[in-house]
Amino acid sequence: MSKETTEWLNTMTLIGFEEKRGKAWHYRSESQGAESNHYSEAIPVADVLRRLFNFQVIESPLYIPDGQGGFSEVPGRKAMVTDDTRDVMGVFKAGYLGHQYPEWLLDGPAQIIDASAGELGIGSAGLLKNRAVAWVSIEVPDSVITPEGVEFRPNLLAATSFDGSMATTYKRVNQLTVCDNTLAVALGEQGQVFRVKHSSGSNLKLGEAREALSVIYSMADEFAAEVAKLTTWKVTTREFDLVLDALVPVPEIPAGKNASRGNTMAVNKRDALKNLWVNDVRVSPWKGTAFGVLQAFNTYEHHVANRKGGAHRAQVNMLRAVDGTTAAADALVLSTLAGVTN
Repeated sequence: MSKETTEWLNTMTLIGFEEKRGKAWHYRSESQGAESNHYSEAIPVADVLRRLFNFQVIESPLYIPDGQGGFSEVPGRKAMVTDDTRDVMGVFKAGYLGHQYPEWLLDGPAQIIDASAGELGIGSAGLLKNRAVAWVSIEVPDSVITPEGVEFRPNLLAATSFDGSMATTYKRVNQLTVCDNTLAVALGEQGQVFRVKHSSGSNLKLGEAREALSVIYSMADEFAAEVAKLTTWKVTTREFDLVLDALVPVPEIPAGKNASRGNTMAVNKRDALKNLWVNDVRVSPWKGTAFGVLQAFNTYEHHVANRKGGAHRAQVNMLRAVDGTTAAADALVLSTLAGVTN
């Protein structure tokens, strides 16, 4: 089963709080398998264990042909292999330490958040890249609506990998309800992410994690304050064009030459961003503000931009949220905007 298929998204990801938020965009009834991947309320931990995290990744020695009809073990190297299908997740040096999904993505967040926060629940969970990457999102049931009409839900995103693509990561993020775009709590704020490397002796230091991440409840106030600041930051059409000039420049076409592929791509991206800014319900309500500019670029990356190698958009968006790519891109947009409006 390919990680890029609709069938994968409908069987290897779980979506909670359907009664409050509706179905995920990828929902296809014919691809649901024996049971739906959508839940009316929070996803039970037992179902995440049964349906997703129902395997272990174990260490295995590596061998190479010895030239005499046998095999010799490769010193100082090991493979991380699933115990059910024997799929190789990755090959590492001897000091690599795998972080099992149940322990690090279910037990870890529960201890960071504190069990007394009873109304929190699992809003989504899933496996990506042929099960080599996994995530769990701990969320509040109800979305928050700011006075400016921005509806979002704060959550703690926990993710890890067995292919070397990321450290185990706990990250405070917000999902915008109207489009499911991921935004950082406050773009200039430090301490939104806590990472643990896959090295021998690594462990989750709960005190440090809590201090770095704070709690989910504080995220709503912090993000609402950020939205208020960005929606009162006025941006003219001319200033929006200047941001486009800085971030999406159109290469000049030499005399007597046809437009290059780079030229065509830049023009198409600018046209798409302008259309989002003016006409798209995910952006246009905040046209003329910094929040609208941010939404235009963020929505383009989440829902419009082509993905290299045919990677599924849902996979790319999740990985960009975890590894900091999305937050860095948002910060670049706002710093560029500051340069043309000040």
